[in-house]
Amino acid sequence: MLHLTIVAVGRVREKYLVAGIEEYLKRLRPYARVRILEAPEEKVPDKPSPAGVEQILASEGRGIGRLIPPSSFTVALDREGVMLSSEELAGRLADLALAGKNEVALIIGGTLGLATFILQQADLRLSFSRFTFPHQLMRLILLEQLYRAFKIQRGETYHR
Repeated sequence: MLHLTIVAVGRVREKYLVAGIEEYLKRLRPYARVRILEAPEEKVPDKPSPAGVEQILASEGRGIGRLIPPSSFTVALDREGVMLSSEELAGRLADLALAGKNEVALIIGGTLGLATFILQQADLRLSFSRFTFPHQLMRLILLEQLYRAFKIQRGETYHR
């Protein structure tokens, strides 16, 4: 069974997102062990300077780095990453399990994204879209896609 660690910046406060996240965590239980670890989120001023942006990303990146399980296969969610279909994601997860890589860390950045050093350390940079999504919403989208991937792997029905 895969162990999935979602490392995300900040807390989710919106009740509708919390409810959706809890629902997909429950649905994922038969397929994988999933936990969500939260790195501290830095306050972002309205118009941060380039140096301020780098400082925030570095601080959040250090927090993320402390939470990534050692020897895990690391997936950074990045708008500039590779796009996979749901079927391709299912295949990648199955391949990792077959290769004995049972620990997978999926990283969601904060408002400004992810620090360059986190992106460079990732084994895979994955994009869900060229659109920008709120990082709190991205947790729910990621969990839904993970659930869909496991349903695909097992040939189980799931709405399209």
